[in-house]
Amino acid sequence: MPAPRPVLVIEDDIALRETLAEEMRLEGAFLVDEAASAAEAEALLRLPHARYDAIVLDIGLPDGDGRDLCARLRKQGHHMPILMLTGVQGEQDIVRGLDAGANDYIAKPFRVSELMARLRAQLRVFDTSEDATFMIGRYTFRPSSRMLLDTAGRKIRLTQKEAEVLRYLYGAGGQPVERQILLNEVWGYNNAVSTHTLETHIYRLRQKIELDPSNPSLLLTKSGSYGLTLHN
Repeated sequence: MPAPRPVLVIEDDIALRETLAEEMRLEGAFLVDEAASAAEAEALLRLPHARYDAIVLDIGLPDGDGRDLCARLRKQGHHMPILMLTGVQGEQDIVRGLDAGANDYIAKPFRVSELMARLRAQLRVFDTSEDATFMIGRYTFRPSSRMLLDTAGRKIRLTQKEAEVLRYLYGAGGQPVERQILLNEVWGYNNAVSTHTLETHIYRLRQKIELDPSNPSLLLTKSGSYGLTLHN
C-alpha cells in the first residue's frame, strides 16, 4: 500500500479531534498530528521540515476564525488540500470558507467515513497537481519541477523520465514493479525502447540519490523488478 500521508487536524473539541485522529490512524493511510488552536497549528507548520499533505480545519477555534487561518496559510504558500469543519450550514458561511481557500466544506454533525472519503478524493486531485510533493526516504520529491530536496537542503535535478520512474514506483507503495511493466508505463509500448533503456535510467538515478550507489538502500532490485524504500 502507498506510504501513509501526513495530515494535520486542527480542532478544539478534544473528543472530536481524538476521534478523527484515531480513525485516520486505524485506517493506516494517514500519519496524524493534532492542534487545538490556530497558534498550535502555526507552530507545527513552522517546524523545520514540517510537511502535511492535507489539513482538516475547524472554523470555530479558541483563538480565531478558522477561515482567517486558512487565508493566512494560502498567503504563506501552503497549497495542500484544506477541509473545513463547521457547525454553521448557511450558504454565506460556505462561500466565505471556500473564498478563504478551502477545498471542501463539511457541516457538523458528519459521518467520519464521509470526511475520510472526501479527504481521499481531495488528495487524489492534489496528487496530479503542480503543487504535489512526496516523501521518498530522506528526500522530498516534487514531480512537477523534477526535483528532489534532501534533509540538508541539497537539490537534485532529475530528467523527465527519471522523475516519471520515481513517480510510478512511489505510486506502487514500495511494492516491486516488473521491469517490463515499468518500461511500458513510462515509455509506452514502444518497440524501439528496450529494458536496457530502463536499466540505464535506474543506474543514473542511483548515482543521484543513493549514498552508496553500489549498495542501494532506496531504489532496490528485486527478482527482475524495481521498488522504492519509502522510509529510510
